[in-house]
Amino acid sequence: MRFEYEVKYSKRKTLNITVERDRKIIVRAPENLSSEKIDQIVYKKRQWIKQKLGHAQKYPVIPEQKEFISGETLMYLGRNYQLLVVDEEFKGIEFNQRFRISRTNQTKANSLFRSWYFEQAKKKIKPLANQHANSLGVKYNECKVSEMKYRWASCTPNNNIIFNWRIIKAPMYVVNYLVAHELVHLIESNHTQKFWNILSIQVPNYEKAKNWLKKNGYLLEVDF
Repeated sequence: MRFEYEVKYSKRKTLNITVERDRKIIVRAPENLSSEKIDQIVYKKRQWIKQKLGHAQKYPVIPEQKEFISGETLMYLGRNYQLLVVDEEFKGIEFNQRFRISRTNQTKANSLFRSWYFEQAKKKIKPLANQHANSLGVKYNECKVSEMKYRWASCTPNNNIIFNWRIIKAPMYVVNYLVAHELVHLIESNHTQKFWNILSIQVPNYEKAKNWLKKNGYLLEVDF
């Protein structure tokens, strides 16, 4: 059994295999590792790859996109809040236990909500990154909130930590888990037992967060 995969070379010391949410297999490898050696490692991991490709969590039914009309709900920090479209004129999005948007901006609702969620993600994620970095005794280069189609977060070889803006829809304990997860990668690049041991000290309820993502991750897939 052989799989097609994409290799991304960097200055990392170890090889890492991920199966993205579009079923693409990405191999991140050290620059000096030969293609033959990479192929051998991927082949040895074929059963693990097959299991990941067959995981229902990765390919669920995507919910219908919002029309941005009064009465719809949008998820934020794990809860659904009602949207009201009002005649009052104001810029952007208002939020106080419900979302409000001006009728004149209804056609721009998708981009306005996207900008609002981006800003909320930055406000919530960056303090958590500083908190966990201090606790772990690590330093990251940049903490970014970005567009990531098939990943919730990433830690780059340059020690940048990047987060999908959509994770701000999840409960705060899930966001906390994802932030801690990436910072632990600055100590242990792979998901070894050492990695999970360190993470369990930072986030004792990390299994609860992982289970939430397994059951509900598809709700974060679409913009809204």
